[in-house]
Amino acid sequence: MVFSSLVFMFAYLPITLLAYYLVPRQGRNIFLFIVNLIFYGWGEPRLVLLMVFNIFFNYIGGWLVDKYRADAKKKKLFLILTCVLDIGILAVFKYTGMITETLNMLPFLNIPELQISLPIGISFYTFQTMSYVIDVYRDDAPVSKNFINFGTYVALFPQLIAGPIVRYRDIAEQLVNRRETLEMFTKGVKLFMVGLAKKVIIANTMGTLTTNIFATTDENGVVGTWVGMIAYTFQIYFDFSGYSDMACGLGNMMGFEFLKNFNYPYIAKSITDFWRRWHISLSTWFREYVYIPLGGNHCSGGRHILNLLIVWTLTGMWHGAAWNFIVWGFYYGVLLVMEKYVWGSEVDRLPSPLRRIYTAVCVLVGWVFFFSPSLGAAFRYLGAM
Repeated sequence: MVFSSLVFMFAYLPITLLAYYLVPRQGRNIFLFIVNLIFYGWGEPRLVLLMVFNIFFNYIGGWLVDKYRADAKKKKLFLILTCVLDIGILAVFKYTGMITETLNMLPFLNIPELQISLPIGISFYTFQTMSYVIDVYRDDAPVSKNFINFGTYVALFPQLIAGPIVRYRDIAEQLVNRRETLEMFTKGVKLFMVGLAKKVIIANTMGTLTTNIFATTDENGVVGTWVGMIAYTFQIYFDFSGYSDMACGLGNMMGFEFLKNFNYPYIAKSITDFWRRWHISLSTWFREYVYIPLGGNHCSGGRHILNLLIVWTLTGMWHGAAWNFIVWGFYYGVLLVMEKYVWGSEVDRLPSPLRRIYTAVCVLVGWVFFFSPSLGAAFRYLGAM
């Protein structure tokens, strides 16, 4: 943890908010940049160096893309170099262990496993910085000419650890001209308290139940395993959406408006609808920066299917460096393909309650792959269900 919950709630947060409003307006981004780095580096200071390096080379990458805007080859070259470096760093820290473990399954290999600790939030801030450089390349976002402002955007502590993924173009104006008001601060406090209640009252309670049930899977029977899975379904939603609400609320308290990350996903009437409502910032990122560049749905049926499977396999990889996450993402890719080309029209004709039940069952099965420590454990739990 970056901070313990008590230290964050009763020391870091009130002191930061008080100091933020005491600092003159023109110095607030500098102040935020500093406290963001303190927040991030509290548990492991050396990780701050990695984040500062990420901020620096993406800032330079965006500047070079803008500088050579009239030279298509150089502009594209700097975009590619920046994105390759981003993905390379993420891959080294997140996927080295998985790749080594997979290769060692071959009988003739025995590669020493490297113990590389995963920097907190690296998946989130890497996607943010990549989206910035890509948007500058596309002329969808203004280039940042102030390193402090850009660093504040990347390291903004409310959403640094658990999202949402904030694109630079959505808050570029706010970084320069935001206006903190009592109305926005009050809105932020309310949203923060809602998120805190989701996390502490519901998610933690469901988490205790799931831990107890998962510890005795072989003894629970069919009903018990389903109860455990339903409890986990509530746990992960209220945990993740609670953190997102707290992040948006903290942003409001400091004059920022982040886009909503969840929109009642468990009332969805199809898997397509579910992913319009769940982790919206991630779905939007993959749609705009992977799916559409691959051709989206403006291509042949076979290529469209391939695009969906690629995007959702990558989505699974983003969530974790293990084969169960990859299968989880691929599972959703297959479901979306089936809804598009096989049974989607049939689902649309069902009564709303049945459509919601269909979606809920598909999501429940998906969560089995998500929470299981391995593929074997996932299939054993599905068997128990």
